[in-house]
Parts: sequence; structure tokens; C-alpha cells
Amino acid sequence: MMQTATLETIIEDTAVELLRRAATSLPKDVFAALEEIKKEAPTESALLQIENIVTDARIARESSRPMCQDTGIVSFILSVGDNFPLKSKLKDILREATRRATKEVPLRPNTVDFFKGNSGDNVDPRGYIPFFYIDLVPGDEIKITAMTKGGGSSNIAKLGMLKPGVGLEGVLKFAIDAVAEAGPKGCPPYRVGIGIGGGEDICMMLAKKALLRPVGKRHDDPEIAKLEEATMEAMNRLPIGPMGVGSGKTVIDVNINLASRHPASLPVGVVFSCWALRHASASISKDGNVKYMEY
Repeated sequence: MMQTATLETIIEDTAVELLRRAATSLPKDVFAALEEIKKEAPTESALLQIENIVTDARIARESSRPMCQDTGIVSFILSVGDNFPLKSKLKDILREATRRATKEVPLRPNTVDFFKGNSGDNVDPRGYIPFFYIDLVPGDEIKITAMTKGGGSSNIAKLGMLKPGVGLEGVLKFAIDAVAEAGPKGCPPYRVGIGIGGGEDICMMLAKKALLRPVGKRHDDPEIAKLEEATMEAMNRLPIGPMGVGSGKTVIDVNINLASRHPASLPVGVVFSCWALRHASASISKDGNVKYMEY
């Protein structure tokens, strides 16, 4: 069996590569969706903006350079198998990978402490960034998703603690209003994740994870899938369009995650990604075999 130190190195190297891919290579499903939006652009100004976005994404991938100067705040979504031999060391390994990626990709240093200033390496001195979402699953491998989320799209996120009586109609109105209020501030066309239920923290987590679903993949529940389609259609009627030109599609896709709620609460989270939806994933077996996932 592989020695633990060697496995640690493999995990670290893989995470560095995932952060490089996330920053420089737009997922193929998003790229394809942008190409379709370009074909359907109703005005010259909308067409020009989408062409610029597609060109930027292509140059970034070919030159292995970040597609945006804002390379975001780093988070890792981990699915750790019961029999995977490393667990408690994972956070330290991935923090070190983040430091390396900041220098090697390079990523812009984005972690600013109120008292100590910018850490310079995208690692929070108090241990909160990178942020970790960890799920324990059967098996003997680990799946790592690196996600780098920019400040512009984070600034327009919305949390609503609605009255339960407003029902689903009120939830969807809240989400559509959030996009209308965002306008061009977060660099549309957007990916929009909507989290419903749970609590004030849970709904935002559900919304953020919804962004990772492949473009066009609807929720397994047909009723929720219908809500996704209807909400996307309504959002694309808004006169925002690519980069706010006022025409063309405002959102690439909308995905919803739903959880049970307290009877007195109706939490709703709306999380945006700009067109540069930056994430990359890989699985690593307990023997150190790495498989990168294509999107």
C-alpha cells in the first residue's frame, strides 16, 4: 500500500492542479452554453459582449492564464470515503495547496483580515479560508471540487427569511427580484443557484452547491425541475442581458435545491456566479490514482 506521505503529496499536487483548472479553464458545459447564447443574441451589442466573453475564455484555456483578474475566494467541496486513509490532515494539505496555487497559477491574493491585512497566500490566518464543505460517503476514495468564487458575484447574493404564507410563488418572486436588483453588477450572464428551506445558513449552502450542477441538468424531482425552467424563463425576460447591455439572455441556467424547513420559517438563498463559473473536480483512490472530471 502507498505510504501516507506519498498520498499527501498526490492530494496536494492534485488540488493545485484543480485550482489552476478552475481559474483558467471554463467548464465545457458553460462554454457550450455561452456559444449557444451567442447564436441567439438579438442585438449587435449583446453579440459583441458574448463574443468578448467567449474569446477571453478561449485565450485563458489555451494560455493557462486566469480568465479574470479576480480569482476569487477558495473553497473545497469534499466527499470522503469511509475507507480513505487520510481525513484529519486534509484541511492542512489543501491549505498548503492553496498557498502553492497562489504562487504557481498565479491566483490573486484575496484573503483580507481586518487587523492583519492581506495574507498574501489566499489562506485565512484564523483557518476559515479556504472554506471546506465535507461529506462522508461509502467507499475508499476522495472526491475534491475546487471552487473559486469572485467578489462581484458574491456581493449580489441574497438571503431572505420569508413568511411561510408566501409559498413557492413568494420564493420565486424573491429570486427573480434578486436578479433584477443585481442587474449587471456581477457580470452576467449568470448561473443562479436557489436554496430553499433548512435555515439561514443551510439555504445559502444549498444555493451555492446548486451552481455546480452541469448546465441543463434538471433536478431529479420533476416538480422542482419545472420550477427551475419557469424561473429561468422569467429571469431571461428581464432587460439586463450579457454584461448589462439590456438585451439577450441574463442567465445561463437556474438550479434549485430544496430542504425541509421550520414551520415558522421560509429561508431562501440566491447565490450567483458570473459567467466565469470556476470549478474543477477530481477523485483520488486510496492507492493514489487520480481521475480528473471533465465538464
